[in-house]
Amino acid sequence: MAALPADYLERVYAGVLGKLIGVYLGRPFEGWSYERIVEELGPIEYYVNERLNQPLVVTDDDVSGTFTFVRALEDYGVSPDLRAESIGKAWLNYLVEHRTILWWGGNGMSTEHTAWLNLKRGIPAPTSGSIATNGATVAEQIGAQIFIDGWAMVAPGQPKLAATLAQRAGSVSHDGEAVYAAMLWAAMEAEAFSSSDIEHLLDIGLSLIPRDCQIARLIADIRGWRKQHADWRDTRSEIEARYGYDKFPGNCHVVPNHAVMILAMLYAPDDFSRAQMIVNTSGWDTDCNAGNVGCLMGLMLGLDGLATGPDWRGPIADRMLMSSADGGNSINDALRVSYQLAGFGRQLAGEPPILAPKDGARFHFSLRGSVQGFRPQTNLAHLDNVAGEGLALRFSLLDAGQVASATTPVFSPPDVAQMRSYELMATPLLNPGQVIKARVTAPNDNVGAVSVRLRLGVYRGDDNLHDRDGEAVTLQPGEERLLTWIVPDLGGQPIGEVGVAVSAGDRASGSVILDYLRWDGVPEVRLARPKDGGEFWRRAWVNGVTSFWPWQKAFRINQSSGEGLLAYGTREWADYAVACDLTVNLGDGGVAVRVQGMRRYYAVRLLRRGALQIVRVRDDEQLVLSECPFPSVLDKSVSLRATVRGPAITVVADGVMLAASDDSPERLANGGIGLIVTDGMLQTDAVTVSGSSAP
Repeated sequence: MAALPADYLERVYAGVLGKLIGVYLGRPFEGWSYERIVEELGPIEYYVNERLNQPLVVTDDDVSGTFTFVRALEDYGVSPDLRAESIGKAWLNYLVEHRTILWWGGNGMSTEHTAWLNLKRGIPAPTSGSIATNGATVAEQIGAQIFIDGWAMVAPGQPKLAATLAQRAGSVSHDGEAVYAAMLWAAMEAEAFSSSDIEHLLDIGLSLIPRDCQIARLIADIRGWRKQHADWRDTRSEIEARYGYDKFPGNCHVVPNHAVMILAMLYAPDDFSRAQMIVNTSGWDTDCNAGNVGCLMGLMLGLDGLATGPDWRGPIADRMLMSSADGGNSINDALRVSYQLAGFGRQLAGEPPILAPKDGARFHFSLRGSVQGFRPQTNLAHLDNVAGEGLALRFSLLDAGQVASATTPVFSPPDVAQMRSYELMATPLLNPGQVIKARVTAPNDNVGAVSVRLRLGVYRGDDNLHDRDGEAVTLQPGEERLLTWIVPDLGGQPIGEVGVAVSAGDRASGSVILDYLRWDGVPEVRLARPKDGGEFWRRAWVNGVTSFWPWQKAFRINQSSGEGLLAYGTREWADYAVACDLTVNLGDGGVAVRVQGMRRYYAVRLLRRGALQIVRVRDDEQLVLSECPFPSVLDKSVSLRATVRGPAITVVADGVMLAASDDSPERLANGGIGLIVTDGMLQTDAVTVSGSSAP
């Protein structure tokens, strides 16, 4: 095992940021030709989303897939021996059919959709993505390489291991040249932790793929053209003539896109901004190509390398949207994901796992420039990171009555409906009943006292966020305070943002330093259709059912085939109770607890054959932990309550109690709640979640 670099965590952070910058830069004109880009946009030297009337931070398969599939390490063991079959199981758990991560373009049309259908039919990886199963046209599209950056970042200085993990991950859906491209790029990224010589990185990558494969020949050609042509555009013309889209079958073949990635690296080996300009202006699958190039450049050059051109980091503000069946992981940020990846990397290197600073606070701002999604609400304030130790909310002058504030997303943003991309499955991270804590400081050089309070952005029936503030505390210059607030009942509307607000009774100037912000505890919440309406209360559920139609009852769901799951909550939930009055109209139905995706949860089922059941659902296995007779429930309201505490699961249904205990290694220790229905329909008015353990 190679020794971990001294700056490993920061370099991972730079790689994650580079990936995000590239994806969000290239996303608005994905699929455009070089000619159209030059004519309508010119050279891509900065974000163009506003020119195309699109949000900047959007759902995208490149981000969701890259940082979701690597969680197979979390689920199946952090080991260099992780197999393709386990990564395929992670696909089935984290994907919601037709809704998350992938382009659901159809069998044979979308490579990833084809592989997912194979997995669903019981064809395990790597057979699910092989040429023998799907044919070369399907298997050699671009997808394998766009998802591999995470596998490189957990293997710093170990290109062979990175290539091996990328090969196994890529083979879930791809084969042939697509997997060779993924292996080469992952090896280059792993080696980039110890070298910034692009020629050396290419040689390392080439040493791990067949010498006679098309990817190897392509790189040799581009290296040769680089020596002939000083202008990258001339080499791009050579690429188009020999490796253009018209030379390959399918929708988005790996070879042309890999070619422009190599082009960018050879013509801008030490310039992040120029490499992004070249790879994006070159066209084709711009977000995928720019994301891979951005990650490699970030790893090579570090945070300083991202800062040599325009402000790439500021508009993104670390924000990440990762749509998956684990809705509590969907609203994320680059710093948090970097700690997760570096934690995996440390364990693979035989080191202790990494822990989040400041006693595990959600927002801790512990690396240079990190803001973790926080943005000013008005122009009265601006933000900057204070030596990696906190977030400064600065205000040059506050008159009485003026408010300087900053918030960060904890749920889907209001502009989610404008995203012409992939559907966002997310659940609120913060809920009523939980306790928010934030430590704030007023520096000694402040002028005047300020009032500081916690702030929520809460959805209302107009589907916009509205401020809701906690109690204010006064901060004198040089003073430090701990803000606390138990989140109140919000009438069923979800929380979209959390942050701090600063005001002055008289004139004040200076800053307030937010050291950390966190929340703890189990929600005390009634989930129902709000009286003032709106759509975001419904968007707060991860929709893994055929239809979710709030008509008559707030929750009226059906599943046409198999078991469907409508889920809410996060992995931070462990011990709690969930209750509802539930009516099953057809099939079997019930509730789920400790939900960790589409195929990991405990199911409490009311069976039409006349039974009450507690079942552990884990991948392909469904283990009945306990069962008792129960009267047929069709078209009858049943009062159902399930409590989980440690290994114990207790259920009370219309006064009938059923208990089970699961202390096996496969036990699910945490996760959210859900409604489940099999081959039918159920409905309920409300679902409550409580920290109470009473049965």
